[in-house]
Amino acid sequence: MSLMDLIPTALRALPRDAVVLFLTRFLRLFAYGALSVVLVFYLVSLGLTTAQVGLLLTLTLAGDIAISLLLTTRADQMGRRLTLIVGAILMAGAGIAFASTHNLLFLIVAGTIGVISPSGNEVGPFLSIEQAALSHVVSAASRTEVFAWYTLAGSVATALGALCGGAASGIVQKASFSASDSYRVVVLLYAALGMALAFLFLNLSSSTEVRDSVPEGGSAAKKFLGVGHSRSIVFKLSSLFALDSFAGGFVVQSFAAYWFYLRFGVPPAKLGVIFFWANVLAGISALLASRLASRIGLVKTMVVTHLPSNVLLILVPLMPNLVLAVVVLLIRFSISQMDVPTRQSYTMAVVRPEERSAAGGITGVARTAGAAISPIFVGFLFSRPALIDVPFFVAGILKIGYDLALYRGFAAVRPPEEAD
Repeated sequence: MSLMDLIPTALRALPRDAVVLFLTRFLRLFAYGALSVVLVFYLVSLGLTTAQVGLLLTLTLAGDIAISLLLTTRADQMGRRLTLIVGAILMAGAGIAFASTHNLLFLIVAGTIGVISPSGNEVGPFLSIEQAALSHVVSAASRTEVFAWYTLAGSVATALGALCGGAASGIVQKASFSASDSYRVVVLLYAALGMALAFLFLNLSSSTEVRDSVPEGGSAAKKFLGVGHSRSIVFKLSSLFALDSFAGGFVVQSFAAYWFYLRFGVPPAKLGVIFFWANVLAGISALLASRLASRIGLVKTMVVTHLPSNVLLILVPLMPNLVLAVVVLLIRFSISQMDVPTRQSYTMAVVRPEERSAAGGITGVARTAGAAISPIFVGFLFSRPALIDVPFFVAGILKIGYDLALYRGFAAVRPPEEAD
């Protein structure tokens, strides 16, 4: 058996642009994962209260909404490569600013204008534009599988980032640095990886750009925020995705890590190991999602894998000790992300090709908007010891409601490849 035989079929034929996009995805999610484990610890070490941290993270995500909407709805006109480079520069700038000040006002400004991920998940304009570009350079038949591997690359990167972020801060502290300085090392790494992304995006070719900006039988004048014929379905999906992310915002990785510290006294280094395995399992599950989707369809796959993961989310704070809480968390992560590549593939499939960047941007902004509201509530809940478990219950119940609404609204709306 040769080395090529070990490479999945969908990845063997990846064009050069797709390889670059996989690499940028990996580096970006590594940076997000590293930062997410230490971000709340870092901000608290600067003297911020947990309520102020919640406010800051909410305003940071609110800023990401504005930046993402501005860039993604104009990406096809500005050029996808240029838009991605601008996003990378904003990511690097935010990291430098966070490492340079402890002033709450300055941190809010930097977080609002720049790109900071408190959750370890995608923020900013990157994901929707990369997905649109990938959909241009791979076939419809292989799109979901490619998206599954793309999701896996991100999950593995987030896992490694979480592991390295926690370990790096621990190593620096052992070298007699202060806690805030040890966390600042990770923040500076985040900024450096942002600059590396800008360099990689320079290597994308014109094949990733829109080939026909005006659809047959339509006109640019009929578009709103970059979508015309696809407007109705995009806005319906956006409202549901916003609900899902609002729920998920109650248990973003930064706060989930801090919850383990408050509840069981787990230090950042051990938290890095926990979330390393959590994200590895999440990434592997994405591969199973593509196979399941080929049998039962994209929408059904989203729902039947997401529902049980939300029940497990509710069970995490009910566990009496650390071992059981971690086990339930890991089982939950092993199925919680199976809806990600299917959701992304479904969105790209049911809109017109020339509206993919905008559709991905609008749905992505909706997700960010939903997630932006939650941390301010979580910050207040975490400031009251008796209420630190509540975010898990709220998140699980709301996410179950999202699953049921998604199935009811879109089970009959099938992508072209499932039409037969």
